[in-house]
Amino acid sequence: MIPRSLVIAVAAMLVVVVAMGTYVHRMRHRAGTLQPTADLQPVTPPPSGPTETVTLYIADDAAGTLRAQSAQIPLPGGRQQRAEELLRALLRIYQQPGASHPLAAAADIRSIYLVAPGIAVIDLNTAFADQHRSGILDEQLTVDSLVETLAANVPGVTRVRILVEGNERETLAGHADLTDFFDASTIAQGR
Repeated sequence: MIPRSLVIAVAAMLVVVVAMGTYVHRMRHRAGTLQPTADLQPVTPPPSGPTETVTLYIADDAAGTLRAQSAQIPLPGGRQQRAEELLRALLRIYQQPGASHPLAAAADIRSIYLVAPGIAVIDLNTAFADQHRSGILDEQLTVDSLVETLAANVPGVTRVRILVEGNERETLAGHADLTDFFDASTIAQGR
């Protein structure tokens, strides 16, 4: 004969298993009805500070050139934060529907480092490089646009280095060489 305490213990465990199974089934059903979020990017707070007139150098794929465009954007007080917000304003233009030089919606500037007199380092996220359209002109226009916008609006910046997720990368999307510094005066002369 089976001891009564063992029968009670097995019955209690069976109740727990059924309850857990019901709970898991409900949680799976609930998870299946939730809508997945389209953008898992962290939301950056809007810039604060006085609105200033800046010059953004916008790439135009059809003409294969950069064109200067004035914009009114709020800029924070710190030099590095100002540089980051300048380039984010530029990216917002490229991420709009019908942009003259479209970039992926997930493309972003991770940070900008002003490391030495005249030298800036732009750190892009992986989506910026991995989802960028491949092609010599497309990639070069993107690089030139970033460098020119930074040099025109951050006094003293003459050379720029581009990293992806904090690491050196040979090319942006297969063509534009990212292994060296970009000289802003050389880019300006090429326009």
